[in-house]
Amino acid sequence: VGPDGQPSARVVLLKEWDARGFVFYTNLRSQKGREALRHGCVSMSFFWRDLGRQVRIEGPVLQVPDARADAYFATRARGSQIGAWASFQSQPLDDRDALMRRTRDIEEKYEGEDVPRPRHWSGVLIMPTRFEFWQAGEFRLHDRFAFTPSLRGDTDWSIARLNP
Repeated sequence: VGPDGQPSARVVLLKEWDARGFVFYTNLRSQKGREALRHGCVSMSFFWRDLGRQVRIEGPVLQVPDARADAYFATRARGSQIGAWASFQSQPLDDRDALMRRTRDIEEKYEGEDVPRPRHWSGVLIMPTRFEFWQAGEFRLHDRFAFTPSLRGDTDWSIARLNP
C-alpha cells in the first residue's frame, strides 16, 4: 500500500520458504521494498489456470537478516549482482545509456573480485496470517476455504468455508 492508501501490486519471484513464511528479494529502495516495509503487511497470490486453483496469502513482513541476504546474493549470477548496484530501481531514468554506463562502472569497480551485496538490497519475509484456497467450480460455484490462526495457539488454524 502506498503512502496515499492506494493498493499496489507487482509480480515477485518467490525464492525461499520455510516454517516462518515466504521470502522474495528486492531493492529496498524500490517502490515494492519501500511500501512493503513501511506498511508492514502484504498479500501474494499463486494462480494455476490449467488446474483451476489459486492460493492467496496475507501477513506481516520483516527484512531477512543480513547473513541470509548475503548468502542468497552470493548465489546470483554476476550480471544480476552488478545490476543490483547499477539500477536505481523504480526511480526515473533519463535514458538507457545512463544505466549501461553505471553497469560498466560497477563491472570495472569489482573486476576480478566478488561483488558484495548492496545494503539497500535484501530479502523480505512474508509471515502468513491468512491463507485462502480457491478451486474453480462449474458455473462459478467455486470452493473457497480461509485458514486463519486460532486463538488456541500458534500451530492451530481455524478453517472457514467461504461463498464463491
